[in-house]
Amino acid sequence: MKTTKTAFLSVMLAFFTMGFVDLVGIASNYVQKDLALTDSQANIMPSLVFFWFLIFSVPTGVLMNRIGRKNTVLLSIGVTALSLIIPIFGSSYPVMLISFSLLGIGNAIMQTSLNPLVTNIVEGDKLASTLTFGQFVKAIASFLAPYIAMWGATAVLPSFGLDWRVLFPIYAIVAIVAALLLGFTKIEESPLEDKATGFIGCFKLLGKPFVLLCFLGIMCHVGIDVGTNTTAPKILMERVGFTLDEAAFATSLYFIFRTIGCFSGSYILRRLSPKVFFGISAAMILVAMVGLALTASVESHILVYIFIALIGYGNSNIFSIIFSQALLHEPQHQNEVSGLMIMGLFGGTVFPLLMGFASDWLGTIGAVLVMAAGAIYLTCFTLKISK
Repeated sequence: MKTTKTAFLSVMLAFFTMGFVDLVGIASNYVQKDLALTDSQANIMPSLVFFWFLIFSVPTGVLMNRIGRKNTVLLSIGVTALSLIIPIFGSSYPVMLISFSLLGIGNAIMQTSLNPLVTNIVEGDKLASTLTFGQFVKAIASFLAPYIAMWGATAVLPSFGLDWRVLFPIYAIVAIVAALLLGFTKIEESPLEDKATGFIGCFKLLGKPFVLLCFLGIMCHVGIDVGTNTTAPKILMERVGFTLDEAAFATSLYFIFRTIGCFSGSYILRRLSPKVFFGISAAMILVAMVGLALTASVESHILVYIFIALIGYGNSNIFSIIFSQALLHEPQHQNEVSGLMIMGLFGGTVFPLLMGFASDWLGTIGAVLVMAAGAIYLTCFTLKISK
């Protein structure tokens, strides 16, 4: 397969659009402030994202068999654009719930269809590095969202009258451009000789040991990702006595090193085997978790920062490697496998729940131990990865 510059650019712009889902974090804070919502009311908004991954991932895998990967990605961008246009005309609580629901649905469809579409523009041995670079592009959109919202909230924009909501039309325009560019780009999709045409055939793939192991690996990756974001500030507050504002830097530090990891990983994976790099990455996460557990009584924010940085860098390439391994293992069922892997993102709901119970029992070290279990699984999973 030959990768054209236009095809690569259109797919990367779609990855950028995929990152729009992360605006839900900063947006929910502004909505809570504007509408004087309680924490429980505000938390419903970001939780909708993970819910739709559970519902729409597998159906999207089946849908791709009917209409193709490119058309499914175009559908997802269209739903995303609609979700971004709605808040321009109002910001009531029901309106924002509808907007975030559509944003979650669009992202679930996009993550399921965009990743396998990449297999039609790159060679198999370059798949992991390309997916990793796509995650780096996605991270750029995630980074920009808070700054655009803050700019809109503080700048004088009388002609717009949108304040922080100026974020929505800006991203909506980008989404429309992404849809147009991809729509007019020719991408030949590889025919699938053996299609699983229904839900039963799709879920039966979990009966294959390697696919099931990959699914659990995705759950551990996302669980560690979400778990670190929520627990890192609490660790600093508990051990060092930081205020919430001071401890919030820990989350930014995690994203900084995860972005660095995605960027560097796209090059490293072209020179190092996925098995070796995955093992190094998983070991970094495990070392950091053990370090956080053993230094529970040490009042040093520097140590905590070091361990969080290790987790961020180590966890940056886990998803891409597992995803590519799953797709390459089942070349004739890539659409269905993609749906199953994206459904594994529901681990972002399961892990925090378990961590919450563990924290109530043991403090933040309990949450660390839950994530450490995920890190142990990923380390053991290295043995199953092909060279």
